[in-house]
Amino acid sequence: QVQLVESGGGLVQAGGSLRLSCAASTPIFTVNPMSWYRQAPGKQRELVARITSGTTTNYADSVKGRFTISTDNDKNTLYLQMDSLRPEDTAVYLCNVGRRWWGQGTQVTVSS
Repeated sequence: QVQLVESGGGLVQAGGSLRLSCAASTPIFTVNPMSWYRQAPGKQRELVARITSGTTTNYADSVKGRFTISTDNDKNTLYLQMDSLRPEDTAVYLCNVGRRWWGQGTQVTVSS
């Protein structure tokens, strides 16, 4: 069983930055893939970014060039660096490991 705890969300103005963290209770560097999803009110959950084997990354078109996914294996932590934030990035962000374990989510709100 893997427990995931997200942090780093908050309220930020458009153009600002946030870094989300997803801390795992056990080593996760061998579990693939590791992903960030988001869900806005009234919308379906969507994949934001994915990392496989610590190196191969994929991003939703809407965040390419603005968001960066990474891992710190020593800290058993998954990150999402979010730059040039837009109001449409407002959502609950959730991490997922191995398509199996979910975090509780962290709210990101971007004001215009």
